[in-house]
Amino acid sequence: MSQNTYEIAIIGGGVCGTALLYTLSNYTNVDRIALIEKNSAVALVNSCKSNNSQTLHFGDIETNYTLEKARKVNRAATLVKNYLLNNDSQQQAYTKYHKMVLAVGEEQVAKLKNRYEEFKQLFPTLKLIDKEKIAELEPKILEERETTEDILALFTEEGYTINFQNLSQLFLGHAINKISKNIDIFFDHQVTKITKQDDIYVIKTPEKTIRAKAIAVEAGAHSLLLAKSLGYGRDYALLSVAGSFYFAPKMLKGKVYTVQLKKLPFAAIHGDPEVDNPDLTRFGPTAKVLPMLERRNYATVLEYFQTAGLRVKAIASFLKILSDFTVLRYIILNLIYDLPVIGKRLFIKQVRKIIPSITLKDLKFARGYGGVRPQIVNLNTRSLELGEAKILGDNILFNITPSPGASTCLQNAQDDTESLIGFLGKGYKFNKEKFVADLSNQLDFVGR
Repeated sequence: MSQNTYEIAIIGGGVCGTALLYTLSNYTNVDRIALIEKNSAVALVNSCKSNNSQTLHFGDIETNYTLEKARKVNRAATLVKNYLLNNDSQQQAYTKYHKMVLAVGEEQVAKLKNRYEEFKQLFPTLKLIDKEKIAELEPKILEERETTEDILALFTEEGYTINFQNLSQLFLGHAINKISKNIDIFFDHQVTKITKQDDIYVIKTPEKTIRAKAIAVEAGAHSLLLAKSLGYGRDYALLSVAGSFYFAPKMLKGKVYTVQLKKLPFAAIHGDPEVDNPDLTRFGPTAKVLPMLERRNYATVLEYFQTAGLRVKAIASFLKILSDFTVLRYIILNLIYDLPVIGKRLFIKQVRKIIPSITLKDLKFARGYGGVRPQIVNLNTRSLELGEAKILGDNILFNITPSPGASTCLQNAQDDTESLIGFLGKGYKFNKEKFVADLSNQLDFVGR
């Protein structure tokens, strides 16, 4: 292999790309690695502080998770938690709060009680708390609430609000300090084309041509666009869901979720203190469908249609998804939530499920906040595929979306490292045992 060729190139410098770089540099014998990022620094798109829900998901209070899904997510999120506890003593990237999921009304209360019985062994710190305890922990939840209203909550002290942008910077720092490695970071290099010549991939950018034996594309929604350019992922399209938020003065001491609505794959509204400003409460996300791969980047509208395609199968799939009245009504409402004047008046009804006393003057639209979460559409089944989307090719992999988002970035890195080491073949090793041990904090983790 030529000295001008990297063993592995990572395309995309968000939290998943930098977590992979950290893992490869610290736990494998791969020597030559390139990280290619189109922006001037890491984590300026969906991993940016303002563009995601700043939540480390464990599956304990996410009521749309099955027990099996929660078990996987809990393991993955705990890797991130332990990395931060071990490497972020100044708490640059996280703040610890309590958290709860709030049930309102007889039906939701019964559902939460059943969920507690099912999940309490997996999450031993999880507690059922009644109205009096809720009022003690989060007084605003009971303020001006109907005294006859039946409420209950699942509660834990183990809540983490994450600045994934700062986490990405930590990963990058702990990767490039391996002076025994040849790691090159290419900022302001947008990949325009990938081709394969014999056993080597050629990555074109306007500034430079980069060669690599294996590639990990960790570029969010753009991953599917690059996959399709190489003939992969033809049976997939994207439903790009953009999340927006509202701010209010300090109203919550921790994170408060609401119960997930049936049939909806999008996150239930929650409120929590802003990660770097506890005097500000963030409510959301809304979830509106936008035909773009990147929020507020209108150049990606054309790329969205190139990714989705205008094939009959794609159009039929979108029509089938939107034909469900519950989904269609939800999408229309969430489009309205972002509109001036009327949006806030409608959205406040959702916020009042958490804070009944909140007023219109308390709420302010968080302009410039919120990114895009690509939801995979299977063109064969004409349905949304929830969870992660990963495509494995010939010495190349494409991560379109991890599940659930950045919370699984280190588990994602472990899985991708195993795939990449397999691509490179004989002589390459991944010390998975050390990876797991370093991130276990004495907890009983078992590597896959």
